[in-house]
Amino acid sequence: MSRIEPARNGDTPFERLLGHDEKVMRQWSALGDTLAGGGKLSTALKEQVRRTLAQQNGCDYCKAKGKPEPEAFDERTALAVGFADVFIQLKGDTPASSIRVLQDVFTDAEISELCAFIAFMTASQYIGAMLGLERENPLTSM
Repeated sequence: MSRIEPARNGDTPFERLLGHDEKVMRQWSALGDTLAGGGKLSTALKEQVRRTLAQQNGCDYCKAKGKPEPEAFDERTALAVGFADVFIQLKGDTPASSIRVLQDVFTDAEISELCAFIAFMTASQYIGAMLGLERENPLTSM
């Protein structure tokens, strides 16, 4: 059970927490869809980054969607996940050297997208943690 009563607006438990302000919920979800979609980085890479962040950002709902799968990492995914880990460990105060390492493999546009994705996912996961969003129980979520 979350710490606040979910709204009626929204298709997911997370959206229903934001659904008390439908405009915020719609715009938040739209930005999330944009960042998670194809873009310059693959959705598979971004999913591994999301899973990495979820394990440390305190949202049980996000954690329940799966742990990172290192066996599926290619070089780009390993670097992106490592960068996300540094971001979390240093609470966003990422050193310039971390960006330089990314520049060996990623374009500036890809690095920009990765940073936006990491920041947005962290914010989303923090909302879930603050409001006590828990793993959905299929028996009670109907």
